[in-house]
Amino acid sequence: MSGTANDFASMHFSSDALPEHERAAMVRDFVGPVVARLEIEPLGDGPLHFEMAARAVPELAVSTLTFSALRIQRTRALIADGNDNCQLSWLHSPGNTVVSRGNELAPRAGEGTLLSMSDPFACTTVSGARGMTVSVPRKLLIAMVPGLEDSFGSTLIPASEALRLLASYAGLLDQQTVENPELRRLVVTHAHDLVALALGASRDAGAIARGRGLRAARLHAIKEDIRAALGQHGLSLTAIAARHGVTPRYVQALFETEGTTFSHFILNERLARVHRMLCDPLQMTQGISAVAFAAGFGDLSHFNRAFRRRYGATPSDVRTAAMRERGD
Repeated sequence: MSGTANDFASMHFSSDALPEHERAAMVRDFVGPVVARLEIEPLGDGPLHFEMAARAVPELAVSTLTFSALRIQRTRALIADGNDNCQLSWLHSPGNTVVSRGNELAPRAGEGTLLSMSDPFACTTVSGARGMTVSVPRKLLIAMVPGLEDSFGSTLIPASEALRLLASYAGLLDQQTVENPELRRLVVTHAHDLVALALGASRDAGAIARGRGLRAARLHAIKEDIRAALGQHGLSLTAIAARHGVTPRYVQALFETEGTTFSHFILNERLARVHRMLCDPLQMTQGISAVAFAAGFGDLSHFNRAFRRRYGATPSDVRTAAMRERGD
């Protein structure tokens, strides 16, 4: 475990870092009962693979996992720890089973299950499974989701936009977010909104969640999409809106909540990418026009004007300064 603030913990564990003959014991005797508060038992004769990246702040814990075939249990002995959180889990592969409260569920790829950490449960996974778990205090969800207690271990949570956005939005719980308590609190609240929407929030809670958490998660997903496609010269508002199943006006409205516009966001991201490339020693053989083109600029005059306005220097000045700092 590591912490960057007194209310933040992060952990990354990979069995691949250990000799093969030590992996099962480490997962069985430490990662399972001590870290995850679960019993974890490898299945089959193949080599064990278990990788987990976990991040936790007050009222929210998120884990992403990949693993070989396992049997995972929350036993009566472990329940004595008093944890009564709700754990929403989903895997991106079929063939897994969950047994809780006398019910056996077989989620399809992308479907979720809701488990109570104060009840025994058992999960059997197939090799190559990967997925995510989100843990939230029970008291918070009870007020937002009618019939929550009847959903534990008995109802499959459909693959939905809320689940998809939750998986993407959870990535905001990184080091930069942790350093800003106000932003961290917003991320946690938005994650609660998305969990409630995925589980079937009440009408009033759903209206709040859609106007708060869902909008924030959509904006985050759209920004990530834009960053991944910056080099495409045909990147347009219409294309991005269509990919996310919303209207162009809705996308514009999302950016307006941050005091900017779709086009201004793209311009700033492209300028920032050019600046990074100009300072990158591995890109020194690239001409400035080639760097600008790779970042999505098609008009070099427009690029040069925008770059000078943003950085108060020409691209050549920035590259020369970077070379001078390295002593090239």
